Amino acid sequence: MFLSTEDYPQAHKVLGVVNATAHLMLPSDAIDSFESLDQLFTEVQQKLRERAAEKDADGIVGVRFNTNVANVQVAPKFLVLTGYGTMIQFIEDK
Repeated sequence: MFLSTEDYPQAHKVLGVVNATAHLMLPSDAIDSFESLDQLFTEVQQKLRERAAEKDADGIVGVRFNTNVANVQVAPKFLVLTGYGTMIQFIEDK
């Protein structure tokens, strides 16, 4: 299973869009620890792979990520990362 931000040159069919989200609560003493996004990228990529594998996809192309910092008045900040892309399946030459 691969993820790519680009299209794939081999013949393939599109299986649909896949998405995944992960979040991390930032405690007040680490409110500016944005390097924590690294672990969220790993988590989202793994979720994308698992969901695409369930659909028998060979890979995900056009992968994009969206980051957000959610401020909740009664709680600390949350880092939120969403990833999405297009699942593809290779077409076998006959």
